Amino acid sequence: MNNKIKQYIWLKAFRLLAFSLLIATLFAACKQKPQQVAKTQSKTYYTCSMHPQIHEDHPGNCPICGMKLIKVELAGGSSSTDMNKIDLTASQIQLAGIRTDTIREENVGIEKTLTGTVTANENTAAELSARIAGRIQQLFVKTIGEKISAGQPVYSIYSEDLLEAEKEYLLAKQQQKVLHNPDVDYQQLTSAAENKLQLWGLSSAQIRNLAASGKVAATTVVLSKISGTVSDITVHEGDYVTEGMSILKTQALNNLWVEAQLYASETGNYKVSDRLIVSFPDLGGQVIAGKVEFINPELSDASKVDLIRISIPNPQNLIRPGMLAYISIANGKQRSLAVPASAILTDGQGSKVWVKNPSGGFSPRMIKIGSGNPNYVPVLSGLTNGDIVVTSGAYLLNSEAIFKNGNNNSMSGMKM
Repeated sequence: MNNKIKQYIWLKAFRLLAFSLLIATLFAACKQKPQQVAKTQSKTYYTCSMHPQIHEDHPGNCPICGMKLIKVELAGGSSSTDMNKIDLTASQIQLAGIRTDTIREENVGIEKTLTGTVTANENTAAELSARIAGRIQQLFVKTIGEKISAGQPVYSIYSEDLLEAEKEYLLAKQQQKVLHNPDVDYQQLTSAAENKLQLWGLSSAQIRNLAASGKVAATTVVLSKISGTVSDITVHEGDYVTEGMSILKTQALNNLWVEAQLYASETGNYKVSDRLIVSFPDLGGQVIAGKVEFINPELSDASKVDLIRISIPNPQNLIRPGMLAYISIANGKQRSLAVPASAILTDGQGSKVWVKNPSGGFSPRMIKIGSGNPNYVPVLSGLTNGDIVVTSGAYLLNSEAIFKNGNNNSMSGMKM
């Protein structure tokens, strides 16, 4: 065998050996178990309460709205419950604007919205009128909308009749002190003169000051007998007034009316003392619970509609007569265990809410719901009476859960 043939045989053998070694190496590599790669993820990030899709690893401002980012700490855990649970501090809850409500029975009937107008409560209106004829020398209350209280000076008046009455009182007091005629009851004369002054508008303090000074003044200051917000002033300085003539009118604005109109066919569904929901677009949609105070038993001659009047509280005097109001009235009383509509998040998997845990954290829960109204939706399963759900800020919690666990079916394993 010549050298060329030998070299060719050795080359073939070498190639076969190298190929066998390569196959053996690959086979051994396939049998090795893959090593677990430790996933390192920061347990803290910064997000925006208005734009929860923003996730930064450092503090700063939101690139969309410029608000200060809030710090969120992710809770660790290996169970599905821990993975879905979100823990926030009290300051984080406040900054994120998270608000909650308790699950309870509510009216879930279809609601109708009426447009009404805020008016003054005439039951709390008052009027200050002149007690005696005379000329208004000076007005101390000149502006509509000004608040006055009982005992506050309102105007000064020049009245000859009042001057004579003050002189009679001083004379009676002097006779009681100096004269001692047993046939005359000086005490009765003094009391009669004092009563006349009180009827004509003088207070007890003013009468005592008159007795102490022993002198009458050309004008007398008249004090208010009523309290409230001035709604009308009917006199001017220099005007002559007669007894009973109106000086000013007041309203108590801490309780107001909202008046709206109903069709005659709808009035039978409501009665006095029913509770209704009233919202005010001029106050950013602020919602207040009102009570039906009056339903007119007579229909309007022209439009054949009925007047309904709702009483609402106004402790901070933010609501003013003339404001527009929306009244939510349910057609029928369908009460059921219900969840606020603002608490429900709906996606391809169904409806869910975020529930506040006894420990203070928040966890998502799948629920089944029925057909309700814009405010409340009946709960068929998933929640019980007394559960606390998030009504504002649920989208922020949802985005935190997605950031924490990824968007790979983070709700898997959850039961309704």
